[in-house]
Amino acid sequence: MTVEGEARLRAELEQLKKIDRPRIVQAIAEARAHGDLKENAEYHAARDQQSFAEGRIQEIEGKLANAQVIDISKIPPSEKVIFGSTVTMINVESDEEVVYRIVGDDEANVKEHRISYQSPIARALIGKEIGDVAVVQTPSGVVEYEIDAVKYI
Repeated sequence: MTVEGEARLRAELEQLKKIDRPRIVQAIAEARAHGDLKENAEYHAARDQQSFAEGRIQEIEGKLANAQVIDISKIPPSEKVIFGSTVTMINVESDEEVVYRIVGDDEANVKEHRISYQSPIARALIGKEIGDVAVVQTPSGVVEYEIDAVKYI
């Protein structure tokens, strides 16, 4: 994962542990004070929230424990596409320019132009250099992209 991806996960973990968890515990205590737990919807909703939050905390802690964080800014710049690099490509057929950053699975968000290193586009790009043509198999057919620029930012 990238440094930014790790920072986002750590921020979410801190939010869950320091803000959400105490709020949920308080909500459970308040719902419990209302009496009969069998028919107490507020209690069951708070317990569901607690279950979700605790599951997410465990998931994030596991990801952070097993993550290999790569700081792309410390790698000497080159023309080669690697994990973490930002790639400017031109669709050979339509001359449309597209920019993507290759990131880990948890960081991927196509709307923000971040694609997973496991995506078909990223797999076609990794290892290529500026001027190379990457052939990507899409549901609508084969698309060719020429690599126009590679940035290590």
